[in-house]
Amino acid sequence: MEFTISRADLVRELGLSQGVVEKRTTIPILSNVLVEASDDRITLTATDLELGIRCSCPAKVKKAGAGTIPAKRLLDYVRLLPESDIQIKVGDNHWASIVCGRSRTRIAGMSRDSYPELPQAADKVAEIPAGLFASMIGQTIFSISSEESRFTLNGALLVLKSDAMLLVATDGHRLAMTERKMDFGATSGFRALIPRKAMSEILRLAGEAGADAKIHFSATDNHLFFQMGDRLLISRKLTGNFPDYERVLPKEHPHAITLGKEEFRQAIERVSQFSDERSHAVRVHMEPGEVKVHSSLSDTGESEDSLAASYGGPSVEIGFNASYVLEFLKACPESSVTFHFKDAASAGEMRPEAAEGEAAYNYRYIIMPMRI
Repeated sequence: MEFTISRADLVRELGLSQGVVEKRTTIPILSNVLVEASDDRITLTATDLELGIRCSCPAKVKKAGAGTIPAKRLLDYVRLLPESDIQIKVGDNHWASIVCGRSRTRIAGMSRDSYPELPQAADKVAEIPAGLFASMIGQTIFSISSEESRFTLNGALLVLKSDAMLLVATDGHRLAMTERKMDFGATSGFRALIPRKAMSEILRLAGEAGADAKIHFSATDNHLFFQMGDRLLISRKLTGNFPDYERVLPKEHPHAITLGKEEFRQAIERVSQFSDERSHAVRVHMEPGEVKVHSSLSDTGESEDSLAASYGGPSVEIGFNASYVLEFLKACPESSVTFHFKDAASAGEMRPEAAEGEAAYNYRYIIMPMRI
C-alpha cells in the first residue's frame, strides 16, 4: 500500500478515531488504526469491539492495499510534521514508512488480517439533524450512571415516536429527559440504549460535521449506526431493561419558583464551596419572596446566598447535591429556570423557562432530595 495525503486531512481524521481506539487492551491490534487505500481515498477504522468508527478522506493512491499502524503514535508524530503532503507506504513486513519533506520515519505495524471486521450497516431507520441530537445528548449525558455494575444505566434510552424523539438518562439519584418534535412516521416505537461512550463520540462527530449536518441512523438487533457524511460510528447496543421513566416523572407539583439561571448557578457555586466534599449537599430554602441557598462545615465555615423570587407559598427547605443542580444549569440554554417542588421529602423538578412566544420543547430534570 502506498499513498500521499494532506497532513491536515490525516490529523483531523486520526484525531476523530482516538476516542474509540482501545488504549489499555489485552488485544494489541486494537491499539492500531486500520488504514485502507483505494480509488483515490483512504479509509481509517478504529474499534474497541464495543464501539467502532470509520472515516475516509481524499488521497493520491499509488498502490491500493491495507495495513494497521499504532493509532496514538501515528497521530502524535504526524501532528509534529510541517503542513505539507505526507507519503505513507506499508510494506509486506507491515512496517509503515512515512516521508514528509526531509523527515523520514518507520513505524512497526501489524497485519490487516488479524484486525476485527466491523458489522455492516442496516437500512436507514431515521434521519436526525446532527445539531439537534448533539444538544439533546448535552442535556442528558451527565445523568448517566458511572457505576459499571448498573450496566443498564450506563447509557441513555433513545425513543422514536411518530412525532417526536426522546432521550432519557438516569443514575438513580436524578433523571434527565429531553423531547423534541420531529416527524418519524413509520419508525414510531423504536427504542434502544445508547452507551455513554457512543454519545460522547457522537458529540465530537457532530461538532466536526456542523450543526446543519444530518445523521443517517440505522440499527440491527445488536448494533446502532450513525452515519455523518464520510464518517460512520458503530456502537453495540446496551442490553437489559431501562427503568420505567414515566413512573418517575412527577404528575404534579403544588409549588413553583422561576429564577434567573445565572444568578442561581453562581449562588450554588459560591455556597457549595462550604459543602461536604463527598455529598456536595446544600440547603435550598423557599419562603415568600425569597430563595436562600445555604451550606456549612463545622471545621471550615459556612455560606449563604439569597435570591429574590416571586413566590407566595409555604416555607420549605430541601437538601440537594449541588453538583447535580449545577450540571443541569450548565446544560440548560435558556436564561431562566423554573423549580417545581412539593416538600422536603419529595423529588424536585427543574425545567427551562421558555421565552414568551417560543415553542417550548420538553426538557425535564428530576432530582431526589437529600437528608442533611
